[in-house]
Amino acid sequence: MSFSITGKTAIVTGGANGIGNAIGRHFLDKGANVVFADLDEERLRKELGPNEDGKPHRYFAGDLREKLTIANLLSATIDAFDRVDILVNGARQIVKTDALDPEDSSVSVLLEQNLMTSLRLSQMVARRMIKQGEDQENGNLGTIVNISCLAAHRTHPDLLAYSISTAALDQMTRSLALALAPHRIRVNAVAFGSVMSASLKDAIRENPDIRDEIIKRTPLGRIAPPSELAEAVQYLASDCSSFMTGQIMTVDGGRGLLDPVMASAH
Repeated sequence: MSFSITGKTAIVTGGANGIGNAIGRHFLDKGANVVFADLDEERLRKELGPNEDGKPHRYFAGDLREKLTIANLLSATIDAFDRVDILVNGARQIVKTDALDPEDSSVSVLLEQNLMTSLRLSQMVARRMIKQGEDQENGNLGTIVNISCLAAHRTHPDLLAYSISTAALDQMTRSLALALAPHRIRVNAVAFGSVMSASLKDAIRENPDIRDEIIKRTPLGRIAPPSELAEAVQYLASDCSSFMTGQIMTVDGGRGLLDPVMASAH
């Protein structure tokens, strides 16, 4: 089996910043074609330059909470590269919750953003993978990797909505893995902690003490660059993990082993 993803075509959501951008760039370095999808068109253009024929990457800007936008993303991918082999659901949002306010809408907002967007895109991409693999007798037809977080099982009152949506994403990963296994499509997730995401950078910028607190709570004693998470995603997207499905791989420097209560989602 091989770690190679050369020649594969991947869609990476949340591709304008942080972890999603790092995953997309890592895939490019490993020879894949990549469509970076994000709501922030200005940032996508700044990071990737204009969309041009002949390049191994494209960017797609749009609100993936809209079903039509998801359909357009898939169409743009097929138009550019003829197929899709890998989907990385990396788009996510964090908002604080007032746990005692019945008017607080953060749970429904984050379920729509962090769960339903990934579910709808996974369903549509899986249908395409099945169609393009109709004449393929052996091997997997595609892989889906969801980007999860320790917040799924380590929580804080301010992060109630984020924790609920992340836990739901993990269960979606397991459920879709069973549903798509007969179609030879694998579904796994990477749950991260103590990784330098875009949101963590913003938090440290506002409060530099957060960096030392996270390092103190991480047994390996550091905050990892997004590239280390990207390598784990490559493993799940490659043939080396061809007998893995429905699994949540944790990349957190051991942090989840110690934290009884999360002080942060990062």
